[in-house]
Amino acid sequence: MLKYILRRLVLLVPTLLGITIVVFGVVNLAPGSPIEQKIQQLRFAGSADAAEGAASQQGTATVSKEVLDALKKQYGFDKPVHVRYWIWLKNLAKLDFGDSFTYEEPVIDVVMSKFPVSLQFGVLSLFLSYLVSIPLGVWKAVKHGSKMDTASSFILFVAYSIPSFMLAIVLIVFFAGGSFLDIFPIGGLYSDFYDEMTTGERILDRVYHFVLPLICYTIGSYTQLTLLMKNSLMEEVKKDYIRTARAKGLGEKTVYLKHALRNALIPIVTGIGGFLSIFFAGSLILEKIFQLDGIGLLSFNSILSRDYNVIMGLVFIQALLMLIGNIISDVAYVLVDPRIDFQ
Repeated sequence: MLKYILRRLVLLVPTLLGITIVVFGVVNLAPGSPIEQKIQQLRFAGSADAAEGAASQQGTATVSKEVLDALKKQYGFDKPVHVRYWIWLKNLAKLDFGDSFTYEEPVIDVVMSKFPVSLQFGVLSLFLSYLVSIPLGVWKAVKHGSKMDTASSFILFVAYSIPSFMLAIVLIVFFAGGSFLDIFPIGGLYSDFYDEMTTGERILDRVYHFVLPLICYTIGSYTQLTLLMKNSLMEEVKKDYIRTARAKGLGEKTVYLKHALRNALIPIVTGIGGFLSIFFAGSLILEKIFQLDGIGLLSFNSILSRDYNVIMGLVFIQALLMLIGNIISDVAYVLVDPRIDFQ
């Protein structure tokens, strides 16, 4: 197993290189650039002196060669794409993602400023998903075919079919001061007088603000995990070793929870490695609706403003977490079922 882990870690390097090369090429070939964005800002800000000239067919103001060269040098676009990538790669070795063109500060500082929002919702979403889905899936397997099993399945499929952004709008209208009840806040992470609260009041205030967005974040995950848990457990109880356990006179509770459950958890373990991605979980639409300044909104704004350094920083971090998460999933397989042996 150790050799397998080491081999996978070695393969991380070329995989990450491939991902970054493709993304770097795509973002640099896409129309628009930080230079054009800067020119547009100068135009709309009334700084026509620096960007004087006739507009091109695309509506981008022309500038003098000296100003254009200065802007290219400022943003590093005075070098070919492959040279810029090599410079970015060398800086990456020092954990330097460069400076954000939009925020004019180091990329890592920009990302970390949005990190707490995504972390809080990511951790809570993962925890609640598994906390509810695994027991519910076991219960549905035990009660398979009953009215309660059918009713719960119907509710789960309805919940799964509702788009999260539509659910967010409905919840705000009905429970956040829309046309009906005014129980929860419309958005934000905390109240205006948060700094004046005691520790206990701050916790309750955060919970108060988290209820509606957290429902929207988790609503779609319950159905998949619950049915996966149920079907996996039902497959296990049909196997010979379960028949043998029943033949020995063991009770159904012991058969399900002690013998079948551990093997039934193997498919569930597939998603365990994804827990690293929760650190950068983000949903653009939900963050816009609930006024949350997180990773999803940062990614969207960075793409619109062609903030290449932020885009590359987010892509690299998320790809790294995803690849490490896959290795953790493999290790979890072995822990759940020692019969699995990766060579």
